[in-house]
Amino acid sequence: MTYIRYALLAIILLVAVTVALANRAMVTLALWPDTITTFVGASYTLTLPLFLVVGGAVGLGLVLGLVWEWLRERGYRVEAARMRRELEQLRAAQPTPADTSVTAKPRRDDVLAILDDQHPARP
Repeated sequence: MTYIRYALLAIILLVAVTVALANRAMVTLALWPDTITTFVGASYTLTLPLFLVVGGAVGLGLVLGLVWEWLRERGYRVEAARMRRELEQLRAAQPTPADTSVTAKPRRDDVLAILDDQHPARP
């Protein structure tokens, strides 16, 4: 199974490198549109290869999605922690076998008791 996982990761890496090599053209990213740049008077631009822009956008989307999901599931984690504490309290309050009486007979199954009454044990 680990070989299959490594093979799949190698294929994904090969595809990513191929896409990166195919998109090496330089692109310019601007913080403001041209109309706002003339109004503000400052132009903030950055020139990067296209694969870095696309990879950065995908990576930023993954990170934002993971953070969003982590925040969304906070209620479930809080509820699970509360239930875990409650379960530990119930287990701590449960009597142990040493606390129970040694002379107490174990409860017999009703069906087995009926069958034993109908067919008494042979000597």
